[in-house]
Amino acid sequence: MHFIFSNEVVLLFDFWSVHSPAVLVILLLAVLYESIKVGKAKLLYQATVGMSIRTSQLTEETDQDSSSSDSAPVSRTRLRWFFCHFGQSLIHVIQVVIGYFMMLAVMSYNTWIFFGVILGSAVGYYLAYPLLSMV
Repeated sequence: MHFIFSNEVVLLFDFWSVHSPAVLVILLLAVLYESIKVGKAKLLYQATVGMSIRTSQLTEETDQDSSSSDSAPVSRTRLRWFFCHFGQSLIHVIQVVIGYFMMLAVMSYNTWIFFGVILGSAVGYYLAYPLLSMV
């Protein structure tokens, strides 16, 4: 197999041919993929910091007040952790699906699609990664 410069390639679905704006869609998918990666990392950082602060507050309260009525804040923290983990799992599934779509698009061996994925990844990285420093 080798890459070809062609406008006659069907991409992923029968209705999606390369002479349509497929390269732009693939480019935007690559930008979205990089943005999701950054968003997932940012959410993970915020969840970790939030959970560690909440856990340290709970241990201080438990040390000060040794009554057994502290099970409600602990269960609330566990529920919060569950929802946070569930949200991150959904974001991961979306990221994997987009990644596989891009991989299948590149496997069409169309050079324009390949360049769209590369350029979209570069643009997405350039736009999204400065947002990580704003944490």
